[in-house]
Amino acid sequence: MARTKSSSKPSARDRIMKAAADLFYREGVQNVGIDRVIAESGVAKMSLYNNFKSKDALIAAWLQQRDANWREWFQKTVEKQATDPAQRLIAMFDALEEWFSQSDFRGCAFINSSVELVDPEHPGYQVAIEHQQAMFDYILQLVNAANIANPDTVAEQLLLLVEGSIVVAMMRRNPAAATHAKAAATTLIQAA
Repeated sequence: MARTKSSSKPSARDRIMKAAADLFYREGVQNVGIDRVIAESGVAKMSLYNNFKSKDALIAAWLQQRDANWREWFQKTVEKQATDPAQRLIAMFDALEEWFSQSDFRGCAFINSSVELVDPEHPGYQVAIEHQQAMFDYILQLVNAANIANPDTVAEQLLLLVEGSIVVAMMRRNPAAATHAKAAATTLIQAA
C-alpha cells in the first residue's frame, strides 16, 4: 500500500499568520515590525513578501482571519446558551464574560487596531469596520427575530453595550463589565 506523504510542518503562510496573530494581538499592530514577525515565524523575509505584499496586507489578513474565527466562536457560544432570539441577545453578554475571563484577553483586536491605525483608508481599518458591521448585522438579526420595536435603534444600542463592555473589561481587567452590560441590555430589551 502506497503511503501519501503529508507534511506535519505548517506552511510559511500559516507560520507567518500565527506569529502575526500572537504578536499583533498581544503587543499591537504598530509596535510589531515585519522583522519581528519574520523572526517569530521562522521564515525568510522573501517568504513573507511572497505571501503578503506589505505589513498593511498582513494586518488586514490577520484581522480577516480573526473576524471569521471570533464571530464563529461568539455566535456558537451564544446559540449554545439560548434558543430564543431575545434570550440570545442577553446571552451575548455571557459569551463576552467568558471571553473577558480568558488569561490572554487584551480587548478587541478590531477596536485596538482601528485606534492604532487611525487612517480609515488602511486595509486593516477597513476590516475592523467590516467586523463592526457584521456584529451589528448579527445583533439586528436577533432583534428582528425577537420582534422588538425599532430594531435598528435597539441593535445599535446593544452594539454600543457590547463594544463598551469590551473596552471597560480590557482597561479595568475586569470581566464584570459583561455583567453590568448584560443588566443594561436586559433593561433595554424589556423597555423596547
